[in-house]
This record gives sequence, C-alpha cells and structure tokens, in this order.
Amino acid sequence: MTEHKPAKRIVASPAPSGPTFAVAFGGGGARGLAHIHVIEALDELGLRPVMISGSSIGAIMGAGMAAGMPGKDIRAYAGQVLARRSEVAARIWRARPAKFSEMMETGIRLGQFNAERILKEFLPREIPDTFEELSIPLRVTATDYYGHHLTVFEAGELRSALAASAALPAVFRPVMRDGRMLIDGGIYNPVPFDVLEGAADILIAVDVVGVPAVRSAKIPNTIEMMFGATQLMMQSIIAMKLERKRPDILLRPSISGFRVLDFLKMDAIMAETASIKDELKRAVETVLKRNAA
Repeated sequence: MTEHKPAKRIVASPAPSGPTFAVAFGGGGARGLAHIHVIEALDELGLRPVMISGSSIGAIMGAGMAAGMPGKDIRAYAGQVLARRSEVAARIWRARPAKFSEMMETGIRLGQFNAERILKEFLPREIPDTFEELSIPLRVTATDYYGHHLTVFEAGELRSALAASAALPAVFRPVMRDGRMLIDGGIYNPVPFDVLEGAADILIAVDVVGVPAVRSAKIPNTIEMMFGATQLMMQSIIAMKLERKRPDILLRPSISGFRVLDFLKMDAIMAETASIKDELKRAVETVLKRNAA
C-alpha cells in the first residue's frame, strides 16, 4: 500500500528553462554521511531538485535537503552532534524507554531502541512535522513487514515515516503506522531511484550500501556477519534494478571500509568520500552537454 499526494513540482534553480533534477539517496547507516557531499555539490552548482527520495539514512538526509537546509548546515549540525561520544551517549540515554514496564515488555536485547525517540533526539529542528511543510517534495520508503511489500510515504506525518525507513532490524524496533508494522526501507529498496521515475529530466542516485570489507584476520562476529550479509542482499537488489533501468547519474562513494554504525567516524568518512563532489559535478556537466547536443 502506498500513500500518495500530488507532488508540487519545483523547477531547478538558477536556470528555470533548463532540465530538472531529482535525487535518490540510498540507505547505508553511517556510510550515508557521504550524502552530505552530494547535497553540497548540488548547492554549489545552484541545482534544486524538483523531488527527492530516500531510504533509511538517505531518507533522513533527503528530509534535511527537502526542508531547505543547505549542505554546509547539514554538515555542521552532524559534526556538532557526532563530534563527542558523550554527546551521542546523552542523546541515546534520553531516548531510552520512558517506563521500566516498557523496557521489560521488549526485554534487554538487540533491536530494543525506539527509532522515533532516537530521531526526536537527533534530528535538527529545521525538519518539520509533516511532508506538506517541506519545500521540496519527498518520498520516503519503508518495508511493510507483514504486507511483504515496499511502502512509500509522501504525505502526512513525516517523522514516523523517517523512523520506519531507518528501523534497521537488530538495532531498532519496528515502527507501527496505519496498522502496519514497518522496518528499514533498504530491505526492499536500498536506492529508491525507481520511485522517482518520470519526476524529472535527470535522475541522480547515490548508493552508499557498500560491500563487506576485510578489516582483520579474525572471522567477523555474528552481528558483523549479519550486517555484511544484508549488504550483499541489498547489492543484489540494486543490480537487478539497474538491469531494468539505470539512473542518469549513479554515484558510489568509497565507503566499504566503514561499518553501518560508524557514526563517530564522521571525519574519516567525509575525508574518504570527498572526491564524490567533483565526480558529481563532472557527471552533471557531461549529462547537460549530452542533452544539449
């Protein structure tokens, strides 16, 4: 089941007569911090997408852009929050179960965190409560666990949609919305460029899923193996989607050396993926020249 609302089209700036752009931000946990480079590059090019889609961390980054936050402000906010382990720990502590009975109901185990509470503590205040308050139309993906299909949110309450999209199993509890149990949107659609089909002249997709990488001679532990297996599954989904149709620009920053929960390594992630800015600018120039020919 998909929630639909006619999306207001916003023409790319600064050249209204030129082609329009849409951007799909993929899921990948901390690796999705690389999306900030893409947002900054679009800002520097003066390109405003007419529509954005996102899965998991990509939905959160996309929401920041759709709310009108410049890339430099998103970078500054993320840097401020993630600079100190104590700050992250304090926010997670504030997002703990409100009542002891609630903690006992879920048990002390993996997957206990409430994604909605976590986002309440970590999202910047610029991100509004509803889709309708965004300045750029946004489509957020989640996976309907019992419905066995992708759900796309683009209207109504925004934060629960973002929480559902980011509800990675083994880390977060599922999110209940409209009578449905929802989990991470990346399970069904890791890079949701196909939900933007026909929305713009030029479609950009950013894949930050990565693949398992050798970090030591030791065999990965159970959690690392689970996350790595999920990466392989997601990459197979992406490969099948690309066989059917490819976005005009596909970006794959160098992020395989980082784990899904490596948020405290923001500086290293940003340094490792910095080249994606120039890669995007060159790709946009190439596509514009091709379209003009």
